Amino acid sequence: MVPNGWEEKSLKDICKKTISYGIVQTGENIENGVPCVRVVDLSKNTLNPVEMIKTSDEIHQSYKKTTLCEGELMMALRGEIGLVKKVTPELVGANITRGLARLSPIKSVDSDYLLWTLRSNKIKNELSRKSGGSALQEIALGSLRKVVLPIPPLPEQRKIAQILSTWDKAISTTEKLIDASKQQKKALMQQLLTGKKRLVDPETGKAFEGEWENTHLSNIASIKKGKALSAKNLVAGSYPVIAGGKSSPYSHVDFTHENVITVSASGAYAGYVSYHPYKIWASDCSVVTAKPANYLGFIFQWLQLNQIRIYSMQSGGAQPHIYPKDLEVMKLRVPKIEEQQKIASVLTAADKEIELLEAKLAYFKQEKKALMQQLLTGKRRVKVAETEAA
Repeated sequence: MVPNGWEEKSLKDICKKTISYGIVQTGENIENGVPCVRVVDLSKNTLNPVEMIKTSDEIHQSYKKTTLCEGELMMALRGEIGLVKKVTPELVGANITRGLARLSPIKSVDSDYLLWTLRSNKIKNELSRKSGGSALQEIALGSLRKVVLPIPPLPEQRKIAQILSTWDKAISTTEKLIDASKQQKKALMQQLLTGKKRLVDPETGKAFEGEWENTHLSNIASIKKGKALSAKNLVAGSYPVIAGGKSSPYSHVDFTHENVITVSASGAYAGYVSYHPYKIWASDCSVVTAKPANYLGFIFQWLQLNQIRIYSMQSGGAQPHIYPKDLEVMKLRVPKIEEQQKIASVLTAADKEIELLEAKLAYFKQEKKALMQQLLTGKRRVKVAETEAA
């Protein structure tokens, strides 16, 4: 049922230009040619004309009808069907390829509102159905033109788009903060875990002193194979079963370890390092615990710093493996336990800051999703000021 004051219109009826796909064959890449947006470009975070293929002016002119203008949208017809983005100022005058459709909304339809509506689950699901589910996923222009959209009055469209864009900006800002925090932590790890930067000893009020010891991981940590757990012996419970993946898909009624590091032993993520301050059943993984006079938090941070190096140690071809013996021979330099603890506390604090930002990001995304469901269906109406309605 359409909300009071809203209309249902086909995509064809709200576009002032014919919904068309772009250039079928762009020809060879011309250095100073006309940028052409492809489906692969649409999937990137930013649309940069410099990175796009360029076609000749002759080919561009033969597809002049799909020259991009301000306020228009571009939608993927194949691949990630329904992926849609707005034409940025940098793309005005560029063209699109065969895999995209150009959408040019009429004056009574706000392009940002149309963008959000086309991103709604309802429309994405409809586009998926219309693609027929064939092996070569593609939606025909005829089917796309018939897609029906809910259209509120223009002032309400603008208000809805404004609200959702505000949440989108909050998400984007938080994502950038997370990226920056991760980079800062990485730089801090490289300084602290190599001894390039020494922290202040709370006992003396001065920087820690003394040489770090050159050693092997086996001298500061015990590394053992996990305990196999077959499917027939698995009984769903409250303890995660840590195996070959990044996350645990199973749980068990019993546990083998608590407060340990695990390193996945096999599969695509063989070598993935994780810390578990809680009880787990360690299965297809190596279990790392600290030996006396060493601190587990320091060992975990050092293993994290060397995550890529550990992945590179995979052996076994189709079914990659990393064994305890592979980890035991890793060389490192370690300070006294007091400095290990201080380093770990600083890096753990950085981890917690990232975790808080990630929780904030998850909240923003969930709220935006709920708002889209409410605002784009009219279940929740927005208030429009008289000046906006005029």
